[in-house]
Amino acid sequence: MTDLEIIRSETRAAMAELLEAAQLKPGALVVVGCSSSEIQGGRIGQNSAPEAAAAVYDAIAPILAERGLYLAAQCCEHLNRALVVERELAERRGYEEVCVRPMPKAGGSFAAAAFEGMRDPAVVEAVRAEAGLDIGGTLIGMHLKAVAVPLRLETRKIGEASVAAAKTRPKLIGGERAVYF
Repeated sequence: MTDLEIIRSETRAAMAELLEAAQLKPGALVVVGCSSSEIQGGRIGQNSAPEAAAAVYDAIAPILAERGLYLAAQCCEHLNRALVVERELAERRGYEEVCVRPMPKAGGSFAAAAFEGMRDPAVVEAVRAEAGLDIGGTLIGMHLKAVAVPLRLETRKIGEASVAAAKTRPKLIGGERAVYF
């Protein structure tokens, strides 16, 4: 297996685990942050690797599409962690579009790969996703719904990058007499 095939395989495994645990309904949004530098064994933001990022995108996109789920690809800090989404989703959810195109060293290789791979991409400032996958410590938490539930995946690394995942749940309100489902 080539390094890119290993990256694809590890990514598919991590995403499958996340989706199994999260039990998302069609139309749900999954945010993914990905440091291609970390995947290659470098420091986040230092060694952008477009081919590794494309391998991650190529592994994730079909899995989400076959389940009717949407991807929000998080940009790096140079673009304030804006996100690449399908325009259709941005319009449906009322996300405000911003005027920028992510590039490997200004927005991140993964966001750039998503921009290239999506049918009609739009970049938005913020989302509220139902689940997320963080590859390489990209800090996706700001784009998850209010109550994030950490998930411990069997797939702990993609390449050399650590992997973290979360699903979300509705807030529990009402106190001791409330009945939750």
